[in-house]
Amino acid sequence: MSPRNQAFATAGSDAMNELDPSTQIHPGVVPQPGDIVVTKRRVSAFSGSDLDAVLRSLDVDSLVLTGIATSGVVLSTLRQAADLDFRLTVLRDACADGDPETHRVLLDKVFPRQASVLTVAEWIEASTTD
Repeated sequence: MSPRNQAFATAGSDAMNELDPSTQIHPGVVPQPGDIVVTKRRVSAFSGSDLDAVLRSLDVDSLVLTGIATSGVVLSTLRQAADLDFRLTVLRDACADGDPETHRVLLDKVFPRQASVLTVAEWIEASTTD
């Protein structure tokens, strides 16, 4: 990360690099032969990765977003995905943030402008009726 990046400046330039043990894929979800692995390098899953190219090559037009932190990764990825014209769903109870009020405002006021915001149960129900 660049020292100009305020969010990561205090972490140091070696924090969260691709060789850091904390950034490795968890052994419980090791990719299987044929799985596509996209290396996430910035807050948005799209910035600095080939995610958009991979999704377009697979003719993907809809994304379901979950994650930590709602005000960081989820927000940044949602904004960029919306600009790339993906249909978006955010799973309300599969996102978390250190600031409960920011989390609530994003899910209730900001995200619905660009995405459907559902619970996991609502999403499963909607997926099985399509």
